[in-house]
Amino acid sequence: MSLADLRRAYARAELDERCLDPDPLRQFLSWLDEAIHAELLEPNAMTLATSTRDGRPSARVVLLKAADPAGFVFFTDARSRKGTELTENPRAALVFWWGELERQVRICGTVVAVSEAESAAYYESRPEGSRISAWASRQSEVVRDRAQLERQWNDARMRHAGERIPRPEYWGGFRVLPQEYEYWQGRPNRLHDRLRYRRLDTGGWMIERLSP
Repeated sequence: MSLADLRRAYARAELDERCLDPDPLRQFLSWLDEAIHAELLEPNAMTLATSTRDGRPSARVVLLKAADPAGFVFFTDARSRKGTELTENPRAALVFWWGELERQVRICGTVVAVSEAESAAYYESRPEGSRISAWASRQSEVVRDRAQLERQWNDARMRHAGERIPRPEYWGGFRVLPQEYEYWQGRPNRLHDRLRYRRLDTGGWMIERLSP
């Protein structure tokens, strides 16, 4: 079968302005809760899109670790490609795709680093192997082979044997401060529901329906 022949009809639900929460974060948390209870694989997985100062884009999937009025938080090696791009161009877009629910959420906004205390608290909660990996891997850097990575991991494990593994100074979190949310619900005949929240200068949100 060719890719052009792959298609699916969407008809699970609808998205109506009258049912939408006036607060976009509460709407997101409601949909996330439904995705969790539907036992979807990695319901907090999101595509993170960044770009260089001159507009060269890149994207990858990362895990959302906090979503509250302060913003959407994820953690990474600041020396990585995404970390470098966010430092020089602190803007990002997020996409959540919950295919089994025929739903998508898009979020765009500016980005700031989380506090040292918040980064340290999350790092301490990670499994020991993950904390060792933060020391062993210089994220996004070319390596010779898998064996090199494993040697670096074992070296890091030996260096920190018998101690509570500290957080590397280059490892921490970023927080996306939403300026726009878009909620997408699949509908029949590709006439999908798209509702966008746009932040106003007054601090409130305007809700608009977009053509699919």
